[in-house]
Amino acid sequence: MSRLLKVNFAGIEFENPITTASGTFGSGMEYSEFVDIEELGAVTTKGVADKPWEGNPTPRVVETNAGMLNAIGLQNPGIDTFVKRDLPFLKEKGSRVIVNVCGHSEEEYLRVVERLAEKDVSSAVDMLEINISCPNVKQGGIAFGQKPDMAESITRAVKKIAAQPVVMKLSPNVTDITEMALAVEAGGADGVSLINTLTGMKIDVRKKAFALANQTGGMSGPAIHPIAVRMVYQVAHAVKIPIIGMGGVQSTDDALELMMAGATMVAVGTANFYHPTITAEIIDGLEAYANAEGLNSITEIIGCVG
Repeated sequence: MSRLLKVNFAGIEFENPITTASGTFGSGMEYSEFVDIEELGAVTTKGVADKPWEGNPTPRVVETNAGMLNAIGLQNPGIDTFVKRDLPFLKEKGSRVIVNVCGHSEEEYLRVVERLAEKDVSSAVDMLEINISCPNVKQGGIAFGQKPDMAESITRAVKKIAAQPVVMKLSPNVTDITEMALAVEAGGADGVSLINTLTGMKIDVRKKAFALANQTGGMSGPAIHPIAVRMVYQVAHAVKIPIIGMGGVQSTDDALELMMAGATMVAVGTANFYHPTITAEIIDGLEAYANAEGLNSITEIIGCVG
């Protein structure tokens, strides 16, 4: 792997800045026939909860113009299965691992973080990404990431017991994304990732019914990319901690945009579904760009605009 692409994020050195967006790459095993996952900067896993989640009823995925809506509901087999099945596979492959953690209450988050801090587990996990777009059942269903005080509180609680650097995944479904970024920074976050999906809805006009059983879903794909670039830029100018940028990345240019806006790393999501080798192609594209521009390091472009 080219030295040109190495980046340091929260004290960890990654071979390149490209990772996968949670929920779009399984936990690596599912895509290992298409991509040499060891060549990725890191694999960011699907959400891991303290116990298995069944997810929402179907239909829960629908295509839209320039993207898709999903209402999967963070279906996952739980931390026990993840530790026994998925983590050993990733460790054997030698890839950096970022575990996405989800929960419906602070206690649920902390049980997963605590398990990932155990001695026989922690060495295989490089970083945690805490999904605060989950509904807080103790606060009437509002997402942890929609109120600054809740976001700061959950960040502080996670940091107290985490054995790895903590990255808080921010929701774009807020009035001011910088307010949320500042809140998690105050709570001790080592980094932030953004953006998560935007809430959307699709109606089947022939059936006169909602296209998703859940009525609403998370919008992802190229349609949201300009929003992601804008929010990454705003957050980069508001906080001092590093950023993993994501949202509609489907090409090297898209990844470059997010880095120039201020992201240190970039996660590729929806594009994995229709182009399973896209992450490897973007990594090659970044190296070609760095060589063509005569860069000593790809980090030279981080936040170079504005």
